[in-house]
Amino acid sequence: MQISVLGAGAWGTALAIAAARRHAVTLWARDPAQAQALSADRANTRYLPDRPFPDTLVATADWSAAVDHAQGEGLFVVATPMAALRGTLARLPHDARVLWLCKGFEAGTGLLGHQIAQELLPKAQCGVLSGPSFAQEVAAGQPTALVAASADVGLTRLAVQAFHGGSLRVYMSTDPVGVEVGGAVKNVLAIATGIADGMALGLNARAALITRGLAEMSRLGVAMGAQGETFMGLTGLGDLVLTATGDLSRNRQVGLALAEGLTLEQALARLGHVAEGVYSAATVVARARVLGVEMPLAEAVNEVLQGRLTPLDAVQRLMHRDARMEAEGF
Repeated sequence: MQISVLGAGAWGTALAIAAARRHAVTLWARDPAQAQALSADRANTRYLPDRPFPDTLVATADWSAAVDHAQGEGLFVVATPMAALRGTLARLPHDARVLWLCKGFEAGTGLLGHQIAQELLPKAQCGVLSGPSFAQEVAAGQPTALVAASADVGLTRLAVQAFHGGSLRVYMSTDPVGVEVGGAVKNVLAIATGIADGMALGLNARAALITRGLAEMSRLGVAMGAQGETFMGLTGLGDLVLTATGDLSRNRQVGLALAEGLTLEQALARLGHVAEGVYSAATVVARARVLGVEMPLAEAVNEVLQGRLTPLDAVQRLMHRDARMEAEGF
């Protein structure tokens, strides 16, 4: 298959390496200097320095070449941050077959990826590829399971053809809403868990945060039209556990830094990467309020990120909430 991966960050590069073990892959980088370095080094020395490119992977900064490579019967994979999804989709052919990897809500509009695609590419086959996956492990060929979600079953089958095999398993879903809500909310909850772990609140607290966070995620998703069972799967529980507990998680690292007493600006400067949960928190809370969905954990994270609560104040506020029936939360 002809596959063009648009975005040469860690995750885009990792998936391009995995796909190039069986397919012809073009990896597009926005920066010509980066594309030149990728071609010369045959590796992404910034993000994945120990993972050489297969011979079937070609790096370029030529947008037209990347489009020509996958146009028609090929597959486009958008591997940009959420903030760049709209601009990237707008440049693709109207009949493209495209998956995106970014997770979150669009700033300003509050839209999910599939809603942006409906606006820009109504005739295209569009969907999301998501799941519990650290780029370093995918590039290293360690076992990983993902979910391809789209209202177009043909596209999810194409995703299986592109990526399923070897160390990657790809499951199919017809619930892009649930998959995308899970991907957005888990990043916010990972910040919460990082804060709790950084404050040494203990494993009991971590388990409670993950479980009650899953309840919040499910409530919002169902209110937005998702299937409840999606949140028991890889892009709900699975991705939440990975991002909340794995130290490769950028969002978890933000929480740990905030617990140290760093400001948000200092935490992001230390990280040196995009942490989508920082930008999703306000939108998650806003969407929940409009829909009448209670999300106290997401609210607390947003208050900390906005500088209106300290991590300790947030914990105390959560612990003083009234008791309730557990099942009411799901």
